[in-house]
Amino acid sequence: MTNEVRLRAVEQADLEVFFEQEQDPVAAARAAFPPRDRERFMKHWETRVLGDPAVTVRTVLVGGRVAGNVVAWPQDGRHWVGYWYGRDFWGGGVGSRGLALFLGEMPVRPLYADPVETNVGSVRVLEKCGFRLLSEKDGEHVLLVLDE
Repeated sequence: MTNEVRLRAVEQADLEVFFEQEQDPVAAARAAFPPRDRERFMKHWETRVLGDPAVTVRTVLVGGRVAGNVVAWPQDGRHWVGYWYGRDFWGGGVGSRGLALFLGEMPVRPLYADPVETNVGSVRVLEKCGFRLLSEKDGEHVLLVLDE
């Protein structure tokens, strides 16, 4: 097994991994996003992510293991990007590589992201992929944009 990072379409079994990753209390605190119960999580993914043709989503794999996901969606006249990686994949460049691969497939620009300001790892991933800081969004989040 290698540490090669690649993307593929989301498979049903991936949702179980994504659900478990969201349940990690450290990840949830870092993202300032409370974990959902299984039913709400699965319904959201099946209807609002996988069931919406305006949403683009990919599973990120590292050496064949599901590392997380990257997703882009339209909202309020803008296109947004977000991602979630399991803690085992933090700090080794997986986030930046997975996002860069996704951005290569996602032609829509500009793209916006709004990570929690204290999640410096996530802000750094976005900056490494060409996003630039626009402003603080609401005192807790920062707003970044990828123009090109």
